[in-house]
Amino acid sequence: MTRETRAMPGSISYESYLRKALKDPREALAYLNATINDADPRVFPLALRNVIAARGGVAKIARKCNLSRNGTYRILSKNGNLSIQNLGRLLSSMGFRLAVENKEAVRRSRNRQ
Repeated sequence: MTRETRAMPGSISYESYLRKALKDPREALAYLNATINDADPRVFPLALRNVIAARGGVAKIARKCNLSRNGTYRILSKNGNLSIQNLGRLLSSMGFRLAVENKEAVRRSRNRQ
């Protein structure tokens, strides 16, 4: 084990912290929304995989979506096809939905808060 991956006594790893935080639906939603517009197209699928792992794993989500476990792993892989239909099914199985918003309306709403 390298010094970088070894946790300090009394601390937890980043992965453990992230998985625990992403069990909270509000945290998971904020996390996904924060990554969806990232310039790097690999960021959102990685975030989605992290949320799925925190919320029961691929096998559980696949069952909820009526998808095969292997098919779900393929969809979520780096070379997978995360189509709008598949994304909608995965998000729905976790209690989320895909939405399109007017950027200006969102900006005005945030400025009022």
